[in-house]
Formats: sequence, C-alpha cells, structure tokens
Amino acid sequence: MEGKTLSIKNLLLLQGVVMIFSLVSVLSKFASGESFFSLRFLLFFGAELVVLAIYAVLWQQVIKRFDISIAYANKAMVLLWGLLWSVVIFHEKITFRKALGVLIVIAGVVILNLPEKEKAQPTKRAEEEVSK
Repeated sequence: MEGKTLSIKNLLLLQGVVMIFSLVSVLSKFASGESFFSLRFLLFFGAELVVLAIYAVLWQQVIKRFDISIAYANKAMVLLWGLLWSVVIFHEKITFRKALGVLIVIAGVVILNLPEKEKAQPTKRAEEEVSK
C-alpha cells in the first residue's frame, strides 16, 4: 500500500467499525418483531439510525488508513459478526453450511490482508543491460 500501513492496530480498528455496522442488523431484527410504528419499533428504528451515524463517522476515519479495496473487502466480515450475534443474542443454531460460508469469507479476507511481496528485484542480467 502506498503510504498506508496494514498494522494489527488498524485491522482491529477496522473490525471494530465492521462490528458496529453489524449491530444495525441486530436492531433491525428487534424492530421487525414489533408492531409497525409502535413506540418500541420507533425506538429500535431510531437506535439503528444512531448506530449508522456513528458507523459513518468511524468509517470515514478508517478509510484514511486503508486502500479502499482492502477496507471494503474487510466489510465482508460482517457475516462473522452477524453469525456471532445470531447465536449470542437470538440463540439461533450454527449450521455446517453457515459455518463453512463464513470460513470461506474469512479465508478470503485473510488472503487479501496478507502483505504483498515487494516488487521483484531486477535480475543481474537486466541490471547489466540498463547500465550499458
């Protein structure tokens, strides 16, 4: 990356922001269980808007630190957070297919976050040709 470091601190910050974004789905699920335009529905809906506003501000800070392609690819980790919330909050079961799908996404994100090898060093022969 040009001038942008892919540090553990920055990756953790990025995942924290993605985790915050995933909370919108949790609030949406809670809102969906309420009567339309009831007080509880409006509270959950309002909470969604607040979380989205917080996320938007934090996302702007995160994309300063990453290439946009890396930042967006990491947003796919929202699937892992969603799976975690579904188990912890809603007591849903993790099926083999769900787990496999999330593992494939995680593998893709890890591969994308691996540091790229430095540009190939010119061969000795190429250096000699340039020096002529």
